[in-house]
Amino acid sequence: MYDLQIIRDLADELGFSYIDEEPLSKHTSFKIGGNAELFVTVNNIQQLKAVVCKCKECDIPLFMLGRGSNLLISDDGMRGVVLTLDGDFKDISVKENKITCGAAVNLSKLCTFALSHSLSGLEFAYGIPGSVGGAVYMNAGAYGGEMKDVVVNVKHLSLSGEVATLSLSELDFAYRHSVYKTTSDIILSAEFELTLADADEIKAKMDDFMNRRKTKQPLEFPSAGSVFKRPEGNFAGTLIEQCGLKGKTIGGAQVSPKHAGFIVNIGDATCEDVLSLIKFVQDTVKTETGYFLEREIIHIK
Repeated sequence: MYDLQIIRDLADELGFSYIDEEPLSKHTSFKIGGNAELFVTVNNIQQLKAVVCKCKECDIPLFMLGRGSNLLISDDGMRGVVLTLDGDFKDISVKENKITCGAAVNLSKLCTFALSHSLSGLEFAYGIPGSVGGAVYMNAGAYGGEMKDVVVNVKHLSLSGEVATLSLSELDFAYRHSVYKTTSDIILSAEFELTLADADEIKAKMDDFMNRRKTKQPLEFPSAGSVFKRPEGNFAGTLIEQCGLKGKTIGGAQVSPKHAGFIVNIGDATCEDVLSLIKFVQDTVKTETGYFLEREIIHIK
């Protein structure tokens, strides 16, 4: 059995913060999830390396949490250390047409930073909830754009404490996929190559995409975004709507009446409510249309 006091002592020594039994529902866009046994926030690479290496050395379970926008966390919570980034990991800098951005930066903040420097290419990401690290991890995309279109390299930390940089060709970007889905490496920062353009035109695109989100997506309720990946030759929301499942409710989880591709938390939904509703939707759509909807949101057990 591991001893979390080791991490608490490390926090006192190096000056980072921790909370015992922190509700993860406070840290996910779904507002769902049990407690983290120890919730740790680090502010610089020294603190991060120390925690990662100590967890590996002492066999302490470690989970990296960004802004929790694509996650469904178990009602039982998570054992060991749940780690999040702050401080230096929120730095952004620009040089000519390239932006270097820490993994903890809010994606919309990155977009507005690019706008302030008349740099185009990130408009599609404006309004996508989540951090830069999470967006790279998932190759997040919308409205015809994806992270793979603008990222040129990513810096990460391995569980052995080594820092390395991967170029675009090494990132294995695909639909809602990057190489980081197959490793335990922790994304530290990313570099984006953008195009100089008219700031008013950039802002007009950003505003248009944001207005589309507000009009079509159920932003008034907690959710984890699109629940299912886009099936070949069709759209998940269209198939779900065709099956008459808009408004279908299990417990506090509901297929959004506004956009069938979203499951929303209409009041104290549990992880089990959402999982049950996901399975009901998958089974119904498969039976009635022949399509199997693959889950996009990540279930953390």
